[in-house]
Amino acid sequence: MTTATETLPQSLIDLETIRAAAGRIASVAVKTPLVRAPFDGVGGEVWLKAESLQPIGSFKLRGAANKIFELSPEEIRRGVITYSSGNHAQGVAYAARAVGAKAVIVMPSNAPTIKRAATLALGAEVVDVGLASSERLAKAEELVREHGYIVVPPYDDVAIIAGQATCGLEIVEALPDVDLVLAPVSGGGLLSGVAAAVKLLAPNAKVVGVEPELAGDAAESFRTGKIATWAAELTSRTIADGLRTQSVGVRNFAHIQAYVDAIVTVTETEIRAAMRAIVATTRLVPEPSGAVTSAALLFHAAELPKYRKAAAVISGGNVDPRLLAEVLTERPEA
Repeated sequence: MTTATETLPQSLIDLETIRAAAGRIASVAVKTPLVRAPFDGVGGEVWLKAESLQPIGSFKLRGAANKIFELSPEEIRRGVITYSSGNHAQGVAYAARAVGAKAVIVMPSNAPTIKRAATLALGAEVVDVGLASSERLAKAEELVREHGYIVVPPYDDVAIIAGQATCGLEIVEALPDVDLVLAPVSGGGLLSGVAAAVKLLAPNAKVVGVEPELAGDAAESFRTGKIATWAAELTSRTIADGLRTQSVGVRNFAHIQAYVDAIVTVTETEIRAAMRAIVATTRLVPEPSGAVTSAALLFHAAELPKYRKAAAVISGGNVDPRLLAEVLTERPEA
C-alpha cells in the first residue's frame, strides 16, 4: 500500500471509538444479519451483510445517527444539513427526526425518485442542484452561512467513519474466522470504517473495496497514492447511483491506505448479473451499489485474495422497482 503523507488527517479511529458508536446508535440502527449466499463458482463460502434491512434500507443510518446523536441541544435546535444523492439523505432525515431536529438535504437533480420520496416522507426539506457533488457541497455551505445549520457530511468525518465502522464490527463478531471482507467504495465512509474495524479485530483478514469501473476514482487513488477526482459526467454514467461521488474523502483515504488491501472495479453488466444472483440465491433485494461486492466475487476472483469465508456488504436495497424488474427479466449477455 502507498502513503500520501500530504493528505493524512489527524488520526485514525480506534476500537474504543467504534464500540462507543455502536452503543450510541443501538436505539435506531439494526444489527443486520449475515446471510449465506451459495453462489456458483466462487472460491469459498460467501456471506452477505444485509444492510438493505436497515430501517432506511441502507448502512448510511449508522454514520448519520452517530454524528447527530453526538450533537449538543443547542446544535440540535439549529438543525442539520447534508448533501446526498439519497441514502445518506434518508439516514440524516431519520436520525434528525429521532432527536427533533430540522433536516435540510441538498440533492442532485438526477437522484432516484424512490430515494427523494423517502427522504421527504421522513420530514426533511430537499433542495435541488446539478449533478456534480461539488455543486451539492457549495449549496450546503451557502445555506449554512445563511441559517447556521450543522453539517452532517456524507463520509469525510470521524463520527461518520466510526458509525459506518459498526458494520465491520458486527461482521467480525458474527463470523470471527472471516478472512475476506468486501465493501463498496464511493466517498469512502463505509470502506474506511469497515476496514478499520475488521483490521483492528482480525488483523489477518483481507479487506477489499469495490466500485464501478465507470466511477473508478477510488481505484485510481489507491493505485497512485494520491486522491483522484473524476468529473461528474463520468461518475454519473454508472447504474450504481450511490457510488457516483467524484473523489474519496481525505480522512477516508487515510483509513483506506492504512487498512485496505485492494480496490477492484466491476462493469455495469457484472453489477446487473450480481443483482440477479443475490435475489435468486438469498431473496435479498440489493440496489446496484449494494451488488458491486458480489460482482467482484462472481467475476473477479483472480483479483481477490484467496479465502475460505468471505463477507460482502450489501450497502443498500433502495432500488427503483422498475429498474429491479428490468434487471431481473433481461436476457443476460453471452
